[in-house]
Amino acid sequence: MSAYTNREAWLLAAVQLLKPIFAAKRYLVPDDVQVSCGFASTGTRSHHIGQCWSRGSSTNERNQIFISPALGDPVQVLDTLVHELVHAVDNCEHKHGKEFKKIALSVGLEGAMRSASAGKALKEQLIKIADALGSYPHGQLKVHHVRKISAPRPRARCKSCGFEVPMYKKFLTFGPPLCPQHKTVMEQVGPWED
Repeated sequence: MSAYTNREAWLLAAVQLLKPIFAAKRYLVPDDVQVSCGFASTGTRSHHIGQCWSRGSSTNERNQIFISPALGDPVQVLDTLVHELVHAVDNCEHKHGKEFKKIALSVGLEGAMRSASAGKALKEQLIKIADALGSYPHGQLKVHHVRKISAPRPRARCKSCGFEVPMYKKFLTFGPPLCPQHKTVMEQVGPWED
C-alpha cells in the first residue's frame, strides 16, 4: 500500500529521497523540478521511458520530467527518474555527452549513456527508496509499439550498367529517368502501379 494517492505525489516524494544521492556527489537537483507521468515528446512511436525538458522550455522556468506510463515497477520508475534527474542537474545542456556521463557515473548509473541505468550499488539504494515510498499508485499501460511496415519503393535501373535509383511516387507519371552515364531510358523496377 502507498501513502500517496497519485503518481505525481509519489514521484515528487521520490525526488526528495533521491536528492541525497546527488548531494553526496556535490550535485544539486533543482528544488522546483516538476515530475509527471506521461509519454515522451515522441509519443508511443519510440521506446523512450523518460524525458527531461530544460528550464528554458517551460514558461515557469522549471525542468519538466516525464516518466512513461508504460512503467509500473517502482524500482524501474526510480531508475528512470535518476537518469532524468541527471538531465535536470545539467539542465539538458549536454544531452548524453561528457558532462552528462560524468554526473551519471558518479551517482551510480552505468551502461551506454542514452540508456544508462542503475548499477548494482545504486539499484540497492533504489530498492530501499521504493520500500520507503510504498507501491507506485499507477496502473501500468500496455503500450503496443506498432512498427510501420513500408512497402518496397519503385526504382529505375539502367540495363547497361545496373545503376539503380529509388523513385518518388509523385514523379512516377513522368516515367523512368535517363541513366546519367548512358543517357538511355532506365527500366522500371518494383511497384510502379498504385
